[in-house]
Amino acid sequence: MDMLTTVLPLVLMFAIFYFLLIRPQQKQQKAVREMQNSLQKGDKIITIGGLHGILDSIDENKIVLKVGDGTRLTFDRRSVREVPKD
Repeated sequence: MDMLTTVLPLVLMFAIFYFLLIRPQQKQQKAVREMQNSLQKGDKIITIGGLHGILDSIDENKIVLKVGDGTRLTFDRRSVREVPKD
């Protein structure tokens, strides 16, 4: 009984920690991975650095963005933060 009273709070703290911190982060990482895998030419995207552009080409690891004046910039595919919904 004495061991149960010392172990139970630790188990509860770990369970709370898992459901409040670890699990939501894993779900967010999965959503970002799925978004990055579903990118297509012509998508408007925003990079982690805040650059807005249109996806000009894409391969396994790199993307090429066309920005305002037609300049093309090459980025790592993982640098895409979001695809705006407009």
